[in-house]
Amino acid sequence: MNRLQSLLVTCVSLSASALSFAQDAWRASYYKDGEIHITVLGTPETKAVTRGHWDFKPSWSVTGDHLVFFRRLKNDPEVNNWITALCIINTDGSGFHQLSDGTFTDFNPTWTRDGTNTPVWNRKVPGKVSYYIMAGRIGSKPGEEVALTDKSYHSWVHSAVRDGRLLVSSTHPKHGRGYYLMTPKPGGEPQFERVTCELAPKGILDRISISPDETKICFEYQTGFKYAFPGRTLYHADFDVQTRAITNLKAFANAEGKKVWFAYPRWVGGGTAIVYHADGKLFVHTPKDGKTRQVSTDDKADYRYPHGEAAPN
Repeated sequence: MNRLQSLLVTCVSLSASALSFAQDAWRASYYKDGEIHITVLGTPETKAVTRGHWDFKPSWSVTGDHLVFFRRLKNDPEVNNWITALCIINTDGSGFHQLSDGTFTDFNPTWTRDGTNTPVWNRKVPGKVSYYIMAGRIGSKPGEEVALTDKSYHSWVHSAVRDGRLLVSSTHPKHGRGYYLMTPKPGGEPQFERVTCELAPKGILDRISISPDETKICFEYQTGFKYAFPGRTLYHADFDVQTRAITNLKAFANAEGKKVWFAYPRWVGGGTAIVYHADGKLFVHTPKDGKTRQVSTDDKADYRYPHGEAAPN
């Protein structure tokens, strides 16, 4: 039994897992060894959607026909010093185009859920470890993207809801550090409405994902405010979009805080299950029965950043 399997008490064998989840036909996009793939979870990969580059963190549009991701153009030991380009591609591998010109650090894109299919992402402030939120559009050219928040304070977009608001973390100069549903106002000051969670005053909620029906939420959590990715615990919880409250929290992966990289929980199956990566493999957890199964099929590959079909963050 390897290190990761020993941490997952409820994990069943890979072969049984693959059969179970292939029957559910839950499709996801994800990174495998630097390329983006789309498969039914639990089945082997065939042809990559992108090839020959280092492409990261795909997010699947709510209409199910586009992926947005970032392409690393310049590597650096410090991730915040990477140079990237924000890109869109059709899910069949056609229609690739860049939204940014490849001179910025553009990270972790997602989509709005308000029917406009607007890609949104995080751009580093030059000379600082601070980010602001950008928006583009399908078919736009580099330079046509617009800023949704000001460079003077840090903001990071995680997810979105159908009424057009974005779930963001921010150190807003008036409202303080926290998590908010933000109403974008391009060309003006966005509106910030605080989201409450009992863990928020104690540490970092990261890679937050709202379920398709907007009643559930999942995220990574670490105690304290100094970023350290290995050792985080994954949670799912109830989410009330009207009162902006995260409640009924349940740890479902790495509750022990072992120094393994558990990350990127995302909803699949219409919000009935959560896919995530851990130690270079993909797993799916079903909250209803509490089971966790491995769904990546190539143990020699590095799997990361899974994302459910037509379910933006």
